[in-house]
Amino acid sequence: MAESEYSSSENASMDSDSIEDQSKQDLELQFSEDEETLVIRMFNLVGERWGLIAGRIPGRTAEEIEKYWNTRYSTSQ
Repeated sequence: MAESEYSSSENASMDSDSIEDQSKQDLELQFSEDEETLVIRMFNLVGERWGLIAGRIPGRTAEEIEKYWNTRYSTSQ
């Protein structure tokens, strides 16, 4: 019985870890006004070259910028 209690508490900690990871990802997609302006300007200059754009924004990866762009400016039709 103690074993099942341990595993359920372990699962609860795993669930809270995944919730924290999701919250962290959501926070990472919050760009400052300056970052947003720079992403827009760079996109207009170089297109979808996310790595090049990320090189101009310290602390941001190409994946973060692409995800931000696609969630914010993507035109789904």
